[in-house]
Amino acid sequence: MRRRNLSVVLGAVAAHRSLPRPLSRADVAGRVGLTRAAVSSLVDELIGRGALTEAETPPDGRVGRPGRALSVTDEGPAGLGLEIGVTHLGACVVDLRGEPRLWRRVERANAGRPAGRVLAEAAALAAETEAEAAALGLRVEGRVLAVPGVVPNGPGALVERAPNLGWHGVRLADHWPDPDTVPEPENEANLGALAEYWSAEPAVETFVHVSADTGIGAALVIDGQLFRGARGFAGELGHIPIRPDGVECACGARGCLEQYAGEAAVGAAGARAPPPPPPAGPRGGAAGAGPAPAGDPVALLAERAAAGHAPTLAALDRAGQALGLALASAVELIDPDGLVLGGAYAELADWLLPSVRAELAARVTVRPWAPEALRPSALGRRGPLLGAALTTVRRIMADPTLLPVG
Repeated sequence: MRRRNLSVVLGAVAAHRSLPRPLSRADVAGRVGLTRAAVSSLVDELIGRGALTEAETPPDGRVGRPGRALSVTDEGPAGLGLEIGVTHLGACVVDLRGEPRLWRRVERANAGRPAGRVLAEAAALAAETEAEAAALGLRVEGRVLAVPGVVPNGPGALVERAPNLGWHGVRLADHWPDPDTVPEPENEANLGALAEYWSAEPAVETFVHVSADTGIGAALVIDGQLFRGARGFAGELGHIPIRPDGVECACGARGCLEQYAGEAAVGAAGARAPPPPPPAGPRGGAAGAGPAPAGDPVALLAERAAAGHAPTLAALDRAGQALGLALASAVELIDPDGLVLGGAYAELADWLLPSVRAELAARVTVRPWAPEALRPSALGRRGPLLGAALTTVRRIMADPTLLPVG
């Protein structure tokens, strides 16, 4: 009961941190329905565990003692998110308020490299990031690693299969240099969906989050909970067959969505003609930010699409049709409140949404469906890494006793 009450009090303070006047102990008692004495005891413990701080409020001209304002600490406990992508390594630190404090990204060609070497480099990046966090007064309380692969349910820190990396049955503890800092692996699409759920205002309780990088992943959030499936394999949308006799996929099957709406398929089709000259000014999508970074295929696609490059536009239209076909099946099966395009799809949404929405309108006919139920994520490609870091923070918010006292 005390653990639950600690969470309630901490959550009440966190929920009101954006208001002009922070909450006092009496304010919290009035909001959570506990006595002032009980709240005072809980607040003292949360301060002792480093989750809350308390300070005098500035005088406002009223007679009496100055008020005391509670706030979630911006130092101390933090979550570390790590990411191993096909073309990069990433790290992110989020404080207990849910605010990202550090972002790190290192370009690496990880496909086909030995898992031990990739994990050693990820561990080095993690150590560097933790040191930077410590200089900011932050203490990492948990580590979660986003990977583009299948992570089975249960303990063991095992990546069962990550075909785009070339990994099969990789146990992190066998390769991580420091046994005390081995991160918990999780599928990147799952983490992107959780970040979306935790960050969106207002939150949608049941939705499908689909994202693309080198492959295509999806995650299901049902009634606010991530649905992982019986063994952790739920969400393999990229390997749903949309053309039974189509192109052979790396997974061994034919006609998988990934072969028609994945980054490689779209990029290859869009590169069959010379690129157009640079646009004279910003024109939607990601192109307004300037030229695409070297080696970033998604930014290059967005730049070409914004410039009206016909092969790229046609490739994105075909990808949208294929994606819409797969998502129509997901809508009919799951009956979600919404669909979210994350990852690279979010950055290409200006050109994907029309064809995806057209397919959904044509195929979802047995239930009401509104075009606005499909939307891009505001997090884009940062979603999985942010979700990895937020996982630790959310656990602490749900159970503050995970933090040591004093």
